[in-house]
Formats: sequence, C-alpha cells, structure tokens
Amino acid sequence: MKARQLFRYKARQGDLICEMVIWALPATTAGRPHGLKYRLFCGRTGTCVVRYDNEAGKGDHRHYGEREEPYGFLSVEQLLADFRDDCVRLAGWRWE
Repeated sequence: MKARQLFRYKARQGDLICEMVIWALPATTAGRPHGLKYRLFCGRTGTCVVRYDNEAGKGDHRHYGEREEPYGFLSVEQLLADFRDDCVRLAGWRWE
C-alpha cells in the first residue's frame, strides 16, 4: 500500500509561496510514530523562511532559514497552527 495524500494547499502572496502537503503512511515507523509524512514550506523562490518536515532519518523538525531544530509533534491540528503562526510572524503571510 502506498502513502495516501490527506491534505494539500498551495498559494502565493506577492513573491511569497506557501505550500503544505500531508500524507498518511501505510504503517508507522520509528521515525514517524504518528504514521504521517509532511512538508510545510513558506518562502521565496530559492529561499526558505520557514519549513516543517519529517524526512526519513531526521524525524519531526523545522527550519528557520538556515537554522534547524527538532519539532515536538502533538497533532496535525497543532502542526498546522504552529506553522501558520510562524508564517505570519516570520514572513508576513496573511491567512484568509
């Protein structure tokens, strides 16, 4: 069984791009005990302002520009809320 896409969002505001994708995995793993794979990005062409992801081998983490730090995943709702807050605070994104 393959991963199943649960959510996708992509939008632009001027030169800012915001994209969020979340997949349900066929099974949990040590690095993804919640059974999800995700990539949430806000930035400009070639420049990351903020990104949350959980690529294989790294677990849940977030990027603020070049800085990377662990992220304590609690729920999809909290993940989206934290990412949205960072987009507003760091990039000036306006959620409609």
